[in-house]
Amino acid sequence: MKNILKDVYNFIELLNVNNNREWFNENKHLYLEAKAKFDVLVDFIGKEIEKFDSTYTFTNAKSCTYRIYRDVRFSKNKLPYKNHFGAFWNKGGRKSPYAGYYLHIQPGGESFFGGGIYRPEATSLKALRSEIYYSYNQLDSVLNKSKFKNIYPELLEDKLMRGPKDFPKDCDAIEYLKYKSLVVGHDISDNILQNKDISAEIIEGFVTLQPLIEYINGAIDMKEN
Repeated sequence: MKNILKDVYNFIELLNVNNNREWFNENKHLYLEAKAKFDVLVDFIGKEIEKFDSTYTFTNAKSCTYRIYRDVRFSKNKLPYKNHFGAFWNKGGRKSPYAGYYLHIQPGGESFFGGGIYRPEATSLKALRSEIYYSYNQLDSVLNKSKFKNIYPELLEDKLMRGPKDFPKDCDAIEYLKYKSLVVGHDISDNILQNKDISAEIIEGFVTLQPLIEYINGAIDMKEN
């Protein structure tokens, strides 16, 4: 896996200063080379996730990765191409309602690995909050294990000012119930991306994340069934 993320990083950095269709079309081979290398890493990580997450079955990189093209129809930002590469490994594929593992490569100190569930649709969020209400101690235990805290110090701050209306405001779980997403991340510096093979570190981070994914998806499974 050596140099894959460095090469991907270098392509995105180049694209960021040439984010126009003319340059991209003339240099599309550079994109295809970077994407092919990223797909190799996505394949490798997907097969590793299968080893520790029994609910996950890897199919191919296409089911985990995203198009480089931006939808600019309703955006003030008219740059045609994304400024990052990302991959999301989860049960059922990235369009399913399930939580999963995410890798984001973006120059400028914006790269990270982590995962969880981001802004689930209403019925999934309600099922997750119901599970938290009845078993918040289990969630609290997962999030506060020392190894977990060392990699993922805190949840993404995406929460309501007050608790959701369907739950008592004085219940023990209220702080967790305020969250609209359950997402954690671990930053990857530009220097590390350019100088170190961190595939093993990413996988170890995902192994540590697995109990949170299991907790979230258990709640969604109850809703789906």
